[in-house]
Amino acid sequence: MHDEWYYCLAHHGIERYEGCRSVDRLGPYQTRAEAEQALERAQARNEEWDSDPRFNDPDEDDADADDYGTSGFDTLRP
Repeated sequence: MHDEWYYCLAHHGIERYEGCRSVDRLGPYQTRAEAEQALERAQARNEEWDSDPRFNDPDEDDADADDYGTSGFDTLRP
């Protein structure tokens, strides 16, 4: 038996493993309480990502800038 909880984006509710398709859910979470906070956690992570200077795209005003930053592939160069 699966002891996991999910937040269903289609029904806006909490469900167990035997619920909707994975594409429509957030999780798994270890507890029902964690699954109930899924949207809040996702929003907090989105805000954290949006405010992280390592991952911000240049503003439209800076579209002509020549500084494209670095990529993860730069670390693979010999």
